[in-house]
Amino acid sequence: MKRILFSLITLLTFSTTNIFAQNPPASPASSATGKIGNATITINYGSPSVKGRTIWGELVPYGKVWRTGANKATTFETDADITVEGQTLKKGKYGLFTIPDQKEWTIVFNKTSDQWGAFNYKQDDDVLRVKAKPSTGADLVEALKFEVGKNAVTMKWEKMIVSFGVK
Repeated sequence: MKRILFSLITLLTFSTTNIFAQNPPASPASSATGKIGNATITINYGSPSVKGRTIWGELVPYGKVWRTGANKATTFETDADITVEGQTLKKGKYGLFTIPDQKEWTIVFNKTSDQWGAFNYKQDDDVLRVKAKPSTGADLVEALKFEVGKNAVTMKWEKMIVSFGVK
C-alpha cells in the first residue's frame, strides 16, 4: 500500500511539474527595483504580452482604471518618503493603478495594495494622483515592463512609454 501511495504521489508531482514547465503563466510575475535618492523603489506586477492584440483603447480601455499589469494589482513600494511629480508620497506600499488616455495618463497610488486586478478598486482609497504624458517608442515591447531610473519610473508596453518623475 505504501509503495502504491508513493508511486501515485511521485506521478502526480512529476505530472504537475511537467504541466507548468510546458505551460508557463500567460502573464508571469515580474518586478523592478531601484534607488531614487535615498529611497528604494520596488514595483511588483504581472507582465502580460501583446500577442498580436490591440492593447490601447481595446484590451486596455481609455478612460478607465487599469491595474497596470495583469492578475493582482501592481504594487509600488518605497522605503522612504518621496515626491512624485512634485507631490509627497509617504513611505509605504501602494496599489499602482493608471487611467490611460491618448494624450494624458493619470497615475494612481492607492492605499489598498493587496487586491485582485481593479475589480474592487475604490477611488476613496487613493493617496495620490498625478498626471503623465505618454509617448510612442520606435520598438515593440512585447511584455510589459517597468524600469526604476535615476529620477523617474517608466512603464513600457507595446509601443507605449509612460514615465513619471520621482525624487
